[in-house]
Amino acid sequence: MPYINVKVAGKLTQKQRKEIVSDITNTMLKVAGKPASSTYVQIDEVPRNQWGVGGKMLSEK
Repeated sequence: MPYINVKVAGKLTQKQRKEIVSDITNTMLKVAGKPASSTYVQIDEVPRNQWGVGGKMLSEK
């Protein structure tokens, strides 16, 4: 039973979430032979002010 956790900076639309879940699930089936019925995908939308890269907060870019 695969469990995939995706973290993204900022908000996604419902359409984007659906596409991400579908594509990841299909990739697990194609590459690892894991059935869609047992593949769990969780998306965490983290505010940009809680992410940093290159020594700066994403909210400052």
